[in-house]
Order: sequence, then structure tokens, then C-alpha cells
Amino acid sequence: MKTTMPELRRRVDDYLDECIRDFYKNVPYARHQLEGTEINLDYYKRHNIETILRLRRKRTIDALALQYFTKVDPINAKAWAHYTDDEMLHDTLFAADLAKVGVQKDEIYSTEPMLSTKLLTGYLQYGIEYEGTPIALIASVYFVEYVTTRTQPDWLDNLEKTLGKDKVKGQRAHVGVDLEDEHDDFVWAVLESLVKAPADEMKVMLHLQDIYRLWQLYFLELYQLTVDAGEPMMFPQPVAI
Repeated sequence: MKTTMPELRRRVDDYLDECIRDFYKNVPYARHQLEGTEINLDYYKRHNIETILRLRRKRTIDALALQYFTKVDPINAKAWAHYTDDEMLHDTLFAADLAKVGVQKDEIYSTEPMLSTKLLTGYLQYGIEYEGTPIALIASVYFVEYVTTRTQPDWLDNLEKTLGKDKVKGQRAHVGVDLEDEHDDFVWAVLESLVKAPADEMKVMLHLQDIYRLWQLYFLELYQLTVDAGEPMMFPQPVAI
């Protein structure tokens, strides 16, 4: 898909690549699912539970974005409705994998979301309600689509070796849809439509910086919760834009 803002996309993609490098270098346990030969099942299970809880809460925020587009951009409203339809039930893919390691649905859906999840979803909803556009949400979705497709296939290769192919089948399907349907290109096109002026370009970069810090916070919280409760919580440091 051809971009109308190649320089901005190159700047964004370069920034996200730097975030990935920073994540692997500075966040405790960040390389565990990528390289671990004995997977910490508490960490793995809680990570996938939280992914499901995050997906469920994001559905509500996607609906707020759809409401915005129906008022100002019906073409993107139709496109976003189709995209959210694709993603709507992907939590069931993760739940199917969790069932194979002994985690049932009642445990998943009775789990209280982490603080980092509440902060992220609140941040995205705040953006829509107080900035007046879903630019923070769409930037966040682009972050997830870009980072997921550039990290998760390698994580799943390693998890497949250690846990077994059948136990990551749902996660493979989730990433497969993102790759086959080129979701990062689609989301970028929607994000471009919200960039009307240089100030909006800076908003995109600032939102990505904040979203990366919340992503760091999630993995720090996950590590502290499941691996080392005595580890002092660090406040995530921004990667310069």
C-alpha cells in the first residue's frame, strides 16, 4: 500500500525499531520468550491472560473511534469497522492456547487487569474524548501491529520448540492474520488520514513515545508479578524522538 507520507512513516518506523532494540536491552526478562530454553509458565500464562484482557478492553475504544469516523469520514468508518471485525474475537485464539497449559476461561476473565493495562486503555480513551480525534488510538494500533509482526514470529518459534507447536497455534493464527492482511499498512493509511498539519506529526511521535513507556511498564509489571516480586519497580524511561 502506497503511503502519502513516506518521510513520516520512515521516521516512525525507525523510532519503533529503536524502541524494540531498547526493549530487548533494558527491560528485565524481555528476551525470555525469544531465547528461553525453559519457559517460565507463570510468566507465559499471565502474559497471555493480560493480552486477552487488553484485547477485550480495546474493543470498547475501537467503538469510540468508529463513532468518530462515522461523523467525519465514512470511508474510514467502513474500513475501521472491517478491521475491528477481523480483530474482534482474537482473544479466543489466545484463550485456546491457554487452555492447553491448564488455564480455563473462568480464570482468565476473573483476573483483575494490571495497572499498566488500565493506564493504557485510559490513555487511549482520554485521547479520543479530550483531543477530539482517535490519533492516540490509531498510533497505538500501529505500534502494536508493527512491533508484533517484527517480534512475535521469533518468540513463537522459540515457544514452539519449548512448549510444543499445538500450544501456540492460536497465537500463530493471530500473527498470521496481521501479516497476511498487511494490517500495519492498513493502520498506517488510517493514521495518515488524521495527520493534517506538522503539529499532528509531532502528536503522533509523542503518542508513540508515551505508548512505548506504557509497553515497558507492562513488561516490568509482568516481570515483578511472576518472576521477581522483590525487584524494585523502575519508572519506564522514554526513548528520544
